[in-house]
Amino acid sequence: MRAATKPPRVTAIYPGSFDPITNGHLDLIERGCCLFDKLIVAILRNETKQPLFSVEERIDMLREVVDGYANVVVDSFEGLLVDYAAENGATVLLRGIRAISDYEYELQMALMNRRLRPEIETVFMMATEAHSFISSRLVKEVFGLGGNIGGLVPPPVEVRLRKRFGVGQASRPVHKE
Repeated sequence: MRAATKPPRVTAIYPGSFDPITNGHLDLIERGCCLFDKLIVAILRNETKQPLFSVEERIDMLREVVDGYANVVVDSFEGLLVDYAAENGATVLLRGIRAISDYEYELQMALMNRRLRPEIETVFMMATEAHSFISSRLVKEVFGLGGNIGGLVPPPVEVRLRKRFGVGQASRPVHKE
């Protein structure tokens, strides 16, 4: 087996649904943009799912919260992730791991992606302790039931959730970090 050579610039893709983006996602983006020359945060367009926010709304939210990172690009894609990665010159797929259950699923995906495009590596990044329990699904469920999600999502995302659920500011103040 011949050792692979590192490309002069490493582009990584951090894919997901980001419905909505959480502080756990943002933590991986912040850490990932320090490791790679370019980080593409890519939203999968999946018409079979019933997302809370449209792809366009999620792109707007992501762009708003990653505005300060010069090497982060927000995009969306359809089809196979590895094909999208190849089209964008990415050699790394960045995936977050919160628990063993995430690892089992992500390992299967990584092995299939390697079979489809062996030149693209998957890098797993562990969630920080503070974010290890956060998921978009859990945030939506807790918020929808009237729970406080302060500190779980960026403040602009919490504002959008309040608007989507028709909750006034007096009922649930935006958490300032």
